[in-house]
Order: sequence, then structure tokens, then C-alpha cells
Amino acid sequence: MIPKLHYISQGNTPTQHLENIQKACTCGIELVQLSLIGSSKKKLLNYALQARDITAHFQTRLVITDHYKIAKQVKADGVHFTSVDSFPTNLKASLYSWQLTAGTARSVKDCEKLLDKQVSYIYLGPYKISATVPTTISMGLKGFSNITDKLKTGTPLIGIGGINTTDVTSILQTGLSGIAVSDAITTDFNSIKMFHDVLKSSATAEQRYKMP
Repeated sequence: MIPKLHYISQGNTPTQHLENIQKACTCGIELVQLSLIGSSKKKLLNYALQARDITAHFQTRLVITDHYKIAKQVKADGVHFTSVDSFPTNLKASLYSWQLTAGTARSVKDCEKLLDKQVSYIYLGPYKISATVPTTISMGLKGFSNITDKLKTGTPLIGIGGINTTDVTSILQTGLSGIAVSDAITTDFNSIKMFHDVLKSSATAEQRYKMP
């Protein structure tokens, strides 16, 4: 089962990414995507190993952005491709059978391509313009609804792009399964609890925050 709330790592340096992953895990996040762009493969492998140690301690799922060979090497829980066209041929044959595969879509056509690749889930966005998903075109609620109306699938669709706690209820009403957040969580890691509350997330998350 795919968690309803994902944290996409953020920071000015790789060290900050790792520190923020630690904070997110401490506050109860259930899936983290390590999103380090521009690092050499050797350095990224080192950072991915550190991220794997952090997430393993908290029993949090770790997904690596784009680098599927590193995802396999560190035994991350999966790999996420930022572009539909960047998927390698026979990806699943290059990974462990239990590893998740995912990609970001910006249209029905993108979604259909990803579904043909039998991905575990799809990021759909951007909902709003954000640093995480740099583009000049946002989908908004109407865009989400248009895609879910045309796309009949059991594969989880996860909204992404400038999402705050006040956006969640309306986004779920469009038919999406959950959300991926970067800015709002990095700004305030305590917002993870608020996101979980609004999402009515998993029983595990609810129990974690239940007062004694």
C-alpha cells in the first residue's frame, strides 16, 4: 500500500537534504524521496546510503530520484523518474521484484505511458508553481479532475507542486490518492502531523500521534 503523504527532500546542500530527511522521519513521515540533482554518481551513492540508514531506523520507505541502479545498490524501496521519457527499457528486470517504480506525469498521455510501464504510483502536477516542479503551467483542481475523469485506474495518483494543508481536502475530492510535499514540510516539519490529520492517513500514523 502506498502512503498518502510523501516528503520530497529539500536543502541547499546534500547534508541539509539528509538532515531534513531525519527531521521528517522523526515527525512521522512514511515515505521519503531523496531528490538530489546534480551530484556525481559516486557522491549520490554515499548520500543514498546515509539516507537509507536514516529511513531504515524509522521504518520509513526511501525512494531515489531517477538513479535506478543506485536505488537497487542501496536497496531503497523504489525509484521515481522525473520524466516519462527517462524510463529505461525493462526497468523492472533491473530492480528487485519488491521495489517500487514511479514517475511524474503532466497529462493523460503521460499517465497512460506510465501505466503501460506498470508503475506503482504516479505523481501528477504541478498543482501550483513551486521550486520542486519548475514549470510555468499549473494544473490546479480542474486539471486534476480532468485527468481523473478520463483515467480509470487503480494505480495511486499523487498530487505534487506547492501543496499546503489547506489544499488537501479539495485535492482528494478530485479523485487523487494522496500528496507529495516539499516546501511546506521543509518550512515546518510539525506540519506532517497536520497533513496526516487532514489525509486521515494510515492507522500507524494515527497511533503514533495518539495521546496516552
